[in-house]
Amino acid sequence: MSAVPVQSNQSLEQQSYAPEVEAARKPDYPVHPLILNRWSPRSYEQREVSDDTLFTVLEAARWAPSGGNQQPWRFYVARTEAEHEQFRKFIKPRNRLWADKAPVLLLVASVTVKENGDPLGAHAFDAGAAWATLAFQARLLGLSTRAIGGFEHDIARETLQVPDSVALHAVIALGYRGDASALDESFREAEQPNGRRPLADSLLPIPAGE
Repeated sequence: MSAVPVQSNQSLEQQSYAPEVEAARKPDYPVHPLILNRWSPRSYEQREVSDDTLFTVLEAARWAPSGGNQQPWRFYVARTEAEHEQFRKFIKPRNRLWADKAPVLLLVASVTVKENGDPLGAHAFDAGAAWATLAFQARLLGLSTRAIGGFEHDIARETLQVPDSVALHAVIALGYRGDASALDESFREAEQPNGRRPLADSLLPIPAGE
């Protein structure tokens, strides 16, 4: 039997929080810096994301956990000007003020039925796991991501000819972080990591049995 490799105490993030994160985020319990250092900027450089980098991010999503290993996630990927123009048809105008500058846009979708036609109840849950996995991989590669819920689902479905068996969830902006000064003024103040409510507020009580 081969030995299980021992994980080094030094991570790719060097076990440190980014200065802007230290000022804004205080975990209730110690967590890996990768978790807190990932946040969702709106400002993106108009700088190309290489094929190797993009497909490494998507490869990470491929290895996300899923119920019954169904792997229901799917991605529409816009990189060319023509593909971005298609996405502009359904992203809401306020989000386009910043998202138009992102070099890559991904529409996260999921298959809602199994191959035998039975409903796939965990499809949205599993797509969320894939999105989180790609977001952390992007952070490790020095890229930023931001999920966009503000898009017209019906227009996206028509524009991309999405089958009825596929659900649409969110558009993801992917690219290298830009300077906040390049944003529309209404977004600049919010261009910083945000906090979270206390962990205890997310824990629900279990009723005592009879």
